[in-house]
Amino acid sequence: MTASQKPVRAAVIGAGHFAYRVHIPVLAARPEVVLDSVCRRGAEPLKLIKEEFGFEFGAEDWRDVLERDIDIAVIATPHHLHYEQAMAFLDKGCHVLVEKPMCLDPVQAWELVEKARAVGRELVVSYGWHYKPGLSDARAMIERIGRIEHVVCHMGSFTRSVFAGSGGAGRWAHIKIQPQAETWQNADAGGGYAYGQLSHALGLLFWLTDLRVGSVRAQTLNAENGVDLHDAAVARFDGGATGVFSGTCGVPDGHGFEVDLRIYGEGGSVLLDIETERLILKLPGGTREEAQVPKGAWFYSCEGPANALVDLALGQGTNESGGAIGAKAVETLHALVASARAEGQVIDITSKGTSE
Repeated sequence: MTASQKPVRAAVIGAGHFAYRVHIPVLAARPEVVLDSVCRRGAEPLKLIKEEFGFEFGAEDWRDVLERDIDIAVIATPHHLHYEQAMAFLDKGCHVLVEKPMCLDPVQAWELVEKARAVGRELVVSYGWHYKPGLSDARAMIERIGRIEHVVCHMGSFTRSVFAGSGGAGRWAHIKIQPQAETWQNADAGGGYAYGQLSHALGLLFWLTDLRVGSVRAQTLNAENGVDLHDAAVARFDGGATGVFSGTCGVPDGHGFEVDLRIYGEGGSVLLDIETERLILKLPGGTREEAQVPKGAWFYSCEGPANALVDLALGQGTNESGGAIGAKAVETLHALVASARAEGQVIDITSKGTSE
């Protein structure tokens, strides 16, 4: 930070496991940032986090933070709370990072996009893969295959215990602030695999392409608590392309994330496989081009969004996970869940906002 540069004052709303493990350490490592305010339920964990990172102010009621002089806000509360909180901090004039899914209602998702535009602030959705080196190269490959006609979009992960167990996973057991099962296991508050995990893969799809879903027909296999563990859906995109979405928490513990996008156009196809770090373009005549990806480059971590939030507040950097991407994911997920609850009825996405 230069001598003349005003520090960026930050608030974190919902300092649970993920914010404690990722977002707060990222902000704390930036010399331009002052950790002003932290909010979460529970006096003891709130005190622990406030003192460990040196926040100036702590509160259990997020509305108390609205009175503070802050420039950026991270919203990492349970999904059903995102809309009200993100809207309030945008109204306050903050640049906002909101965890994915950005909210649960498609109309509200597009309202957040419009609000950010109206107040001239950035709305960043917490999609970590968007900031990984080389992944954006897929966009140039996709441009070479012509009009997209079919998409396969899949995500598998080791999260069964998150949605139908303790709420956490063994690899996180050593961390002081643990995930709360109620965040992930309440079907009426956005719990379940679709909102919690498949949202990652959809975010990638809508970042790399201009596609937008028009209708969805889905089935899910649910846990006893009512949340989805496995998702299967067929989709029709605006413009006529077809798509298949699938998600599963069935990857055994000890293994990584599986994210696969296969995009088929009039004149070729693109494969993006996050787990094996492959990005392949296939063209007519047996032509095959494969990107050279450094080993480990696409291992999942989520420092990118919080760093982008700081950079954007400083008037630099780019928003690779803007609100319109998040809103397209929300309307797709909302239709998927609604279709499954209606025993596979086709759900048309009718309440569409305008994209950025």
